[in-house]
Amino acid sequence: MTATSTAKPYPWLKHYPEGVPADINSDAYPSLVELIDEGCQKYADRPAYANMDKKLSFREIYTLSGHLAAYFQNELKLQKGDRVAIQMPNLLQYPVAIFGILRAGLVVVNTNPLYTPREMQHQFKDSGAKAIIILANFAANLEKIIDQTDIKHVIVTQIGDLLGFPKKLVVNAVVKYVKKMVPAYHLPRAVSLSDALNRGSRHTLQKVALVGSDLAFVQYTGGTTGVSKGAALTHRNIIANTEAGSYWMQIDRLKADQCIMITPLPLYHIYALTVNAMLALKSGCMNVLITNPRDMNAFIDELKKYKFHMFVSLNTLYNGLLNHPRINEVDFSHLQISSAGGMALQSAVAERWKQLTGVTISEGYGLSETSPILTSNPCDGRARLGTIGLPLPSTDLKIMQEDGNEAPMGMPGEIWAKGPQVFPGYYNRPDETAQVLEDGWFKTGDIGVMDEDGFFRIVDRKKDMILVSGFNVYPNEIEEVIARCPGVLEVACIGVPDEKSTEAVKIFVVKKDQNLTAEDILKYSKDQLTNYKRPRHIEFRTELPKSNVGKILRRPLRDEELAKRNKK
Repeated sequence: MTATSTAKPYPWLKHYPEGVPADINSDAYPSLVELIDEGCQKYADRPAYANMDKKLSFREIYTLSGHLAAYFQNELKLQKGDRVAIQMPNLLQYPVAIFGILRAGLVVVNTNPLYTPREMQHQFKDSGAKAIIILANFAANLEKIIDQTDIKHVIVTQIGDLLGFPKKLVVNAVVKYVKKMVPAYHLPRAVSLSDALNRGSRHTLQKVALVGSDLAFVQYTGGTTGVSKGAALTHRNIIANTEAGSYWMQIDRLKADQCIMITPLPLYHIYALTVNAMLALKSGCMNVLITNPRDMNAFIDELKKYKFHMFVSLNTLYNGLLNHPRINEVDFSHLQISSAGGMALQSAVAERWKQLTGVTISEGYGLSETSPILTSNPCDGRARLGTIGLPLPSTDLKIMQEDGNEAPMGMPGEIWAKGPQVFPGYYNRPDETAQVLEDGWFKTGDIGVMDEDGFFRIVDRKKDMILVSGFNVYPNEIEEVIARCPGVLEVACIGVPDEKSTEAVKIFVVKKDQNLTAEDILKYSKDQLTNYKRPRHIEFRTELPKSNVGKILRRPLRDEELAKRNKK
């Protein structure tokens, strides 16, 4: 394990899947460029990505990303370490952009396509991005703020650009003129992605000398707990997590000539970036890119086209599929691995997925600051429901109390993590870095518990904890219970001020059965929760606030409650 703690007993090692080592070589590749070179050449003739019925092979991805990298170097004169932003959903252009930026010796700044102009300005200014590859649908927002950033070069792509002729023309015309999804914009410095690729093809790509400690990604946190910060992730961080994940998931042992991954999480999300881009590259997998997973009908149509072996998602999307009337149209007979991260996996959802597919969801845990995976349940059917699994190879976790001591076995405390995937700090934010890093340990801000076997369980976010009459109440537990109540589709839990008990539990519920009442929920919770944990306030909603990847957000609900109180 980590060099500073090899003397510690690691109870989790005895539960590792067969063939998974205690340690991995986090310097297996000098940089991610060597990983890209190896994967694209080793699996050159295999399909690498599929989207809208079009497939690109690893060879095609490599060629196109090489043209883009040469364009950056020779036409834009970008230098090693310059930051380049990407702002688009899951399209074939995304891996081309990621690999092209890295192969040119540059740094990727992944950007949520649904960001407002204000959020875009903050991220681009904070990262110092000099160039951007952006989907035309969002270019009007860029126009509003580009003069307040350091961006000098704009590459615009349209949804159909890599779909081939004539589909490219048809899709782009429908999106722009029929669906009117591309607001008018004026960016005089912009060039099209097609033009950039053509111009880059006339130049020779010069390989840049990179080492593991060089910056690869400025990966912004979701901003749900404050100002969005850029986690500075190095080549070594991502390589380490890719190596550990490769051993853990053991894709090469799947009963398939080529593993086909379903990819509904966007590639700008750190979980999909590491698993669906980098780990898939190392293992020669094909990713089926889902551009808009919220369109469940279209999502199911895509699932029906493939005999897929691996499904990487989060609780909300699993739940949405399970509650869709067409879900039984999908063939799950080839599915061998289901993985979940990004938010707590509810046991009711996990159990229904197992009943439907025969596959146990392996829940994992991590953060943008940890590249992201820290722990995962085994993918061999031995997952322990309700836990986030075991620390990955070369990863150490401990539970810390507020007095600075490690918590006794089974007692909750803040999860601290150490390993080669832990970031060196926030980009240009030394003060905030100092608050979360101590002697190489990263303070996650999550409250967890470790059992005697070394399996970890998340209790809740430290800042989400509710204090009721001196007792700690964790929203995850309340949501887990209420999600099982008949008639409930989705639920979110927060604390609201209470004169008698400091705070009281409030839940927001989306109905699956329109006949569901607050009395039904209260009656159900009485049998499942002790008195101080039961919801005192119940509000029904038609939908809950979510991030672009479908994670239910509590903070907007707390902000609403605060605004209501301030008006009184």
